[in-house]
Amino acid sequence: MAALGVTAARGESWLTQTITPVTNPIFFEAPQIQTEIRPIFAWHRVDSGFVTGPADVRVYAVQLRYALTDRLALIATKDGYIEIEPKGKPTSSGWADLAAGLKYALFKSEDNQFIVTPGVTFNLPTGSRKVFQGDGDGELNLFVSAMKGWDKLHATVNIGSRIPFNFDRQTANIHYSGQLDYWLCRWFIPFVSANAFTTITDGNRKGLSNEGFDLINFGSANASGETQAAIGGGFRSRLLDNLDLGFAYESGVVGRNDIFKDRFTVDLSWRF
Repeated sequence: MAALGVTAARGESWLTQTITPVTNPIFFEAPQIQTEIRPIFAWHRVDSGFVTGPADVRVYAVQLRYALTDRLALIATKDGYIEIEPKGKPTSSGWADLAAGLKYALFKSEDNQFIVTPGVTFNLPTGSRKVFQGDGDGELNLFVSAMKGWDKLHATVNIGSRIPFNFDRQTANIHYSGQLDYWLCRWFIPFVSANAFTTITDGNRKGLSNEGFDLINFGSANASGETQAAIGGGFRSRLLDNLDLGFAYESGVVGRNDIFKDRFTVDLSWRF
């Protein structure tokens, strides 16, 4: 599939000046259909009020997307290696679970600069329990993503539901994300974003009153009805016609007992 170009010249798609989200990379799936390799590094800090105390979490991952047609894409959204370093305690490390699925651009309008893409991913419990992966019987994520453009300004939203196959071991969650970006120039495309997760069922695995946001599903026993959220901002730079560099900073906007203090994310979007 052809890479997105640098400028939306006459006759080119409005999508040539759009970007994909940097924040919440596992669940904030973009509506664009493209072939992409996306290496990601995230440094996440756990709040001191969490039951484990303060901790640093580092994630090294590579996402893959393959456009089967101009509307249908295979997506591999979760993999990689996780390091959890609680303050004053030994570091735990191990592999993340694997998640993959499909998305389909159900509606596209060049004239209205609008695209709607539903999709589904399956999370397989293949990871290491030392980093809170590999538990339960897997998870289904149903989502819909949409983007509306107004020349150089673009709004992207995503809403979905995480449904575990074992409700005793994991909780069900609703997730919702939004991003507003503006193409100032190819080198600086700033954005603001917001991501949130609302737990709608209780598990029976851990006696926690909150969940693990995007990366971890603790199966918390007292988290039903709780919402966790983070807001942030950053930028992308179009280094080449088919290569974007992304940077984001996010801060948790919930109580001090949450697992989300703040997070730095850096990625590359290499399209073919």
